[in-house]
Amino acid sequence: MSTFKSLHILNYRIWFVGAIISNIGTWMQRTAQDWLVFAHLTDHDAGAMGITMALQLGPQLFLAPVAGLVADRFNRKQLLVLTQSGMALLSAALGILAVSGAAQLWHVYGFALLLGVVSALDAPVRQTFVSELVREDYLPNAVALNSASFNVARMIGPAVSGVLTVVVGPGWVFLINALSFVAMLLSLWKIPSASLRQLPRAAAGKGRIREGLRYVRFRPDIVVVLVAVFIVGTLGLNFVLFIAAMVGTEFGLDASAFGLMNSIMAIGSVAGALLSAGRKKPRLRIIFGAAGAFGVTSGVAALAPNYFWFGVALVPVGLFAITMMTSANGYVQTTTDPVMRGRVMALYMAIFMGGTPIGAPLVGWVANVAGARWSMGVAAASGLAAALIGLLWIIRAKHLRIRFDRRASGLRHFRLEPGSGGSDPDR
Repeated sequence: MSTFKSLHILNYRIWFVGAIISNIGTWMQRTAQDWLVFAHLTDHDAGAMGITMALQLGPQLFLAPVAGLVADRFNRKQLLVLTQSGMALLSAALGILAVSGAAQLWHVYGFALLLGVVSALDAPVRQTFVSELVREDYLPNAVALNSASFNVARMIGPAVSGVLTVVVGPGWVFLINALSFVAMLLSLWKIPSASLRQLPRAAAGKGRIREGLRYVRFRPDIVVVLVAVFIVGTLGLNFVLFIAAMVGTEFGLDASAFGLMNSIMAIGSVAGALLSAGRKKPRLRIIFGAAGAFGVTSGVAALAPNYFWFGVALVPVGLFAITMMTSANGYVQTTTDPVMRGRVMALYMAIFMGGTPIGAPLVGWVANVAGARWSMGVAAASGLAAALIGLLWIIRAKHLRIRFDRRASGLRHFRLEPGSGGSDPDR
């Protein structure tokens, strides 16, 4: 099946197994860490959760240029061994503090920052390492399957973590996550270095970071994708905050209900990732169409009358969010020169994850002041804004015009058609 074709490649299969185990552990820790801050170390303070997320994701913004150059310059497999080992040690240390009862809010803040620094170095390396495992024409499929792996873990991890957090406490969840990194390290050990694709590496010397920024500057299609990703990533993808605020404040439920809601939304996320894997190549219209659909479904979720209908509404929210992000990731990777891929993907990850230090505290403040439903309204607005920006750019870049057809029905009244010197609007 074309959806799973990358799994026919042994190296990718080994990587996939290690990644899904490690991702499950990571999602378990994220859920336990957020609930530790929200319900154990504070009195249901969404703002404190926002600060924790900001500290963990903020380094993406500041370290992106260096991390991207490192990914383009050095051996990615060796770098991954270092970063994965570092994250395992940090998870174990935080787990020991929590199990011993010594953990305080500032401890969580400190470990979140350290994990953020290591993750910022790890992200572009992990993203671009996939291109060494598969052929270039398999890359969009491999990227989409990576997203599916991430979201299958997101479906399993929070549910398991929610139960374990209630039964044994968050500290033990952190220690389990530390063990899950062993699976990734074993996978890297099992992949022979000689079997990896040899891709061009950035030359040594000054100006290599500026070279990457200059490359993106003269790619307006990548720029508009990054703008859309920044808007939705900053204001729309703070799912932990939205769900914790709705479950804990709006519906008055506990950690197990919080974990279950994360898993339910991941059902839609997995579906979105698999649909993306089945497409031959990512397209701009898919990216911006999914952004608009994410905005609409987030608005519907904000109006959910109870816990059950909130869960139902989260399935399409997850589907369209991951469709947008997987398609954006695949588009940027597959249209970027291999020698620039690490630097461009570092910029992508910085914009995607680095906006959270701005968005998470803001959304947490909205949840505290105006209520959980209004915080989801912010997500809805971000999706619609990204879709509008993308649509306007496509119309201008492709020299399109909007034609009104009286004989059509519904939205078909309005159609995009090439103007003079225009091109196919379906690209």
